[in-house]
Amino acid sequence: MSPAHTPAHHGPATDGHTCACCAERHDGPPLSYGAPAPPGWKPRYARRRDSGLTPDQCVIKGREFYVHGLIEIPVRDTGETFSWGVWASLSEPNFARTHDLWEDPAREQEPPYLGWLVTELPVYPESTLLLKTHVRTRAVGVRPLIELEPTDHPLAVEQREGITAERVRAFADLLLGG
Repeated sequence: MSPAHTPAHHGPATDGHTCACCAERHDGPPLSYGAPAPPGWKPRYARRRDSGLTPDQCVIKGREFYVHGLIEIPVRDTGETFSWGVWASLSEPNFARTHDLWEDPAREQEPPYLGWLVTELPVYPESTLLLKTHVRTRAVGVRPLIELEPTDHPLAVEQREGITAERVRAFADLLLGG
């Protein structure tokens, strides 16, 4: 998993960071990390007619279909939201529907699509691969919300119950080497 943000200096990751998305300096640890592609994507696929990768969608060999979305977790003691930028696999019909409606404002009316998480988040003791999800389309320009099925997996529990600012700092230490 590649962090969506990088530290601005060589001090502890929790001191502050420069956002890779907006290039602005922010105090404290990053509130978002993301994977740039699904794990099965290889750069050589970009030359294939049946494959493609954008920041939002991916098709591999015309058989695997993915959408990039956010697992949002409330940070209870700050009121902020922490986000994991992840990839979820969709069935071909659901991916086609998502693709067809990508720029349509009416897409918000779509029911959630069944998906499977394909991004490994290394901060969890149990694998996050193939957790059952619901991919909820949001307004044009906003990444879909990835809602995990309510299980006892630590990630699902954190999405339901939230985390603390200390947990956000722990993510930074683990992912950025603070």
